[in-house]
Amino acid sequence: MRYRALLLDLDGTLADTAADLGAALNALLLEEGRAALPPERIRPVASDGARGLLSLGFAVSHEDARFAGLRERLLDAYMARIAAETRLFDGMQTLLARVAEAGMHWGIVTNKPTWLTEPLMSALAVEPPAACVVCGDTAEHAKPHPAPLLHAARAIGCAPQECLYVGDAARDIEAAIAAGMPALVAGWGYLPEDDDPGRWGAQAILASPEALRQWLSPHLAMSRTDTVSGHG
Repeated sequence: MRYRALLLDLDGTLADTAADLGAALNALLLEEGRAALPPERIRPVASDGARGLLSLGFAVSHEDARFAGLRERLLDAYMARIAAETRLFDGMQTLLARVAEAGMHWGIVTNKPTWLTEPLMSALAVEPPAACVVCGDTAEHAKPHPAPLLHAARAIGCAPQECLYVGDAARDIEAAIAAGMPALVAGWGYLPEDDDPGRWGAQAILASPEALRQWLSPHLAMSRTDTVSGHG
């Protein structure tokens, strides 16, 4: 299979955002007179956004009367230090450079809202830049619905089966499968402690961005050959 695009989840796949998300949650906990949580408690739920963080810190669901107010305060605290400690995962920059060298596109499909995604991506200043950034409010539905992934494929100009999606949550793999895209689990991300990623239906679970680069290597060589020969 010749892949023309690599699509990545943002939190827990492209970038390690857990420290800044955790700092926002702990700031809110302290404001509410509660004890701060250690990083190892927060990290496994970091990909679940405000719902996961507030469930962990306050045992509230999105149906709880307090949820909306807590969510607003949490996200405001997060926005205030959105890239204080956030960095690309080790090996990610090399991977993206290799993808671009092979003539492939790369993009982001995240459930993070646009107003948080855009400043974060600007702060990260990833090179080469993403060919598309699809946020949680870009399409009519967010993941696990396939709509965001199909939107990304259209934006890049690829068929869904020509895209490879990588994420660290069950909803990522579910969305990819529903969209007709091959999928891989980012084993370096914020995998849930109470779930088995091996049951999600992905082609493989990879331990690092370097492992992803090695997994992609035959496809990257194929893409480069097609581009040079004029078939790309």
